[in-house]
Amino acid sequence: MNSSSLQRVLIVDDNDLMRTLLRTILRSNRYEVIGEARNGVAALELVERLRPDIICLDILMPEIGGLEALQTIRATHPEIVVVMITGSPSVDNVREAIQGGASGFIIKPFNAGKVLNTVSRAWQSARRLTTPDESG
Repeated sequence: MNSSSLQRVLIVDDNDLMRTLLRTILRSNRYEVIGEARNGVAALELVERLRPDIICLDILMPEIGGLEALQTIRATHPEIVVVMITGSPSVDNVREAIQGGASGFIIKPFNAGKVLNTVSRAWQSARRLTTPDESG
């Protein structure tokens, strides 16, 4: 079996255009988009089935919103890096997401550079926290 170094990403956003845009940006920069969901319910099902490395998670969605989904994901899979996405970044939402374990924020409208920089920084930060320092 070929072991790939690509980070496996799940995109969760109720807006089709946002999911398409994120998928295009991430795939063009060595991320493997392994699934997409329109709401928190579908996202939680896909997390269990696909076990992504990174989740790009919209805050405002029908059924289960991003903040509630974040709590469940962090409780069951603390190793997964979660980057929140929002078009209306209120102080309360940002605070709740950071306290809930989000590793980064992408504010809509976004560009490729912002997405890639935020996802990369969140991933690198999580790796530093979970990988023992071997410099001795």
